[in-house]
Amino acid sequence: MHLDTVFTMVDYDKFLMYPGIKDMIFTYVLKPGENGLIQAKSEKSLKICLEKTLNRKIKIIYSGEDDPIIAAREQWGDSTNTLAISPGKVLVYNRNTVTNRQLRKEGIETLEFEGSELVRGRGGPRCMSMPICREKI
Repeated sequence: MHLDTVFTMVDYDKFLMYPGIKDMIFTYVLKPGENGLIQAKSEKSLKICLEKTLNRKIKIIYSGEDDPIIAAREQWGDSTNTLAISPGKVLVYNRNTVTNRQLRKEGIETLEFEGSELVRGRGGPRCMSMPICREKI
């Protein structure tokens, strides 16, 4: 399973997550240690870890408006597998109406497309694209 199937960055400070995993995440910060060993430090939460790493406050947006039934239904249609084409602007499947509405409420511009045959192959806009050379933002 790809991480982008359940969690994607959609803006400088916003992330979209499938709520079905939020209580099952264990976060560690890895740093070089002595003698070529790696030092691992546990963090309290993914949100805290991201805020420390990015040096800014972040917001996690839950797909399906954090409703377990809607989120599970829309997750089947790859609702969290979005492709950020610029900060705050994402490509999404139009079938995930609740998640797309939630993204727009949070200030994310959604560019929706049909993709009915693509989703049958079990993939979303993010995992079906391969970043090439991008300009610095």
